[in-house]
Amino acid sequence: MAFSAILFDKKTGKTVTFAKTVYMKDNGIYRRLCDAQQKNKKQLAILIDPDKVNSAQVAELVNNAVLAGVDFFFVGGSLVMNNQTENWVANIKAMSDIPVILFPGSVFQITHAADALFFLSLVSGRNPDLLIGQHVLAAPLLYQSNLEIMPTGYLLIDGGKPTTVSYISNSTPIPADKPQIAVCTAIAAQLLGMKIIYLDSGSGALHHVSVEMVKEVKQHVNLPLIVGGGIRTPEQAALLCQAGADLVVVGNVLEKSPSLVFELAKAVHFTTN
Repeated sequence: MAFSAILFDKKTGKTVTFAKTVYMKDNGIYRRLCDAQQKNKKQLAILIDPDKVNSAQVAELVNNAVLAGVDFFFVGGSLVMNNQTENWVANIKAMSDIPVILFPGSVFQITHAADALFFLSLVSGRNPDLLIGQHVLAAPLLYQSNLEIMPTGYLLIDGGKPTTVSYISNSTPIPADKPQIAVCTAIAAQLLGMKIIYLDSGSGALHHVSVEMVKEVKQHVNLPLIVGGGIRTPEQAALLCQAGADLVVVGNVLEKSPSLVFELAKAVHFTTN
């Protein structure tokens, strides 16, 4: 990809174009997602919200994740107040070899300590700031980082109650009983060049994304499909994997019951669709 800037030379009175080739970093994260998708190997990620955990909780989550064979850590949140993202990422990296992917709610959550970043476009909403505005602000930081940048079509799905992400993003979630809207939105995201589709009902949602919606989206797009929000049991995780999710994300439930990760990992890793 060529990056260029057009500048005006006062001495000559002419414009001069400076070009530089931009090579997107490849840390093997997207290849790992695609490889698992092709092999129909389901994956599990733990979402850590920097505002909701302390050192002891992170240590326990990481230790359990290593023993359970968790595939990824996602770090981030819709609203992070304590500015601990970089510290938690560094701690996770020091305690395990599990890849860490940033799931940023804003440009302030970017840290070069992670392995990769979901470059999220909230394609289910109509808020221009989350379609391109925040991306422009983040571009200079990401351009200079060693993060693997993964363009991601992010679809917010109604999970039965207002969530932080729906409030902060000032967007209306896709109705849970309208899978056709999710399908068309996911197709549009793929046509726009997104590399991942992420269906999310939001942290603390009453209901996870429906099996029917996951199944319909999977039938119409061939990108890695991530599903998160409202997943509380191994049975729910398994059903979503059977419906077509390539990777499921859990967060809140493990803050309260960290040992549940063993059953969740077993349910996910032994499921196919």
